[in-house]
Amino acid sequence: MAERKENSGTCPVARGLDCVGDRWSMLVLRDVERGMHRFDRLQASLGIAPNILSSRLAALVEEGLLEKRRYNERPPRYEYVLTDAGRDFIPILVAIGAWGRKHRGEGALSRLLDRQSGIEIEPEVIDRVTGAPIGSRPLDLVVPEG
Repeated sequence: MAERKENSGTCPVARGLDCVGDRWSMLVLRDVERGMHRFDRLQASLGIAPNILSSRLAALVEEGLLEKRRYNERPPRYEYVLTDAGRDFIPILVAIGAWGRKHRGEGALSRLLDRQSGIEIEPEVIDRVTGAPIGSRPLDLVVPEG
């Protein structure tokens, strides 16, 4: 993933995609948030090859989205937990899921439930200043000069 960083410039979207810009990385973050902290559980859930999972976990740790913690000494075994940066990425996954349900919603789909109440939620990204949904009006991206 590091090879793209030098071209990211001032664009925060490009910088963000440098960290998690592939399908497997996003699905790993989703599953860690769902409570799958260990390699074997992640591999079983995702159906991912071990070498690819190892690579994605290492990259997400290096980028600061996951923290690797030892839970067993002999043999050494590790689990992965979200960092603050990883937790801050979860609403992005929720937004991608909402888009997928709306625009690619053929067949049975997963639902998003509030963990405490069990109530199904339908997320929407809202501008905190105006209260309007993001995407409901045109936006300009202002790039710093220099």
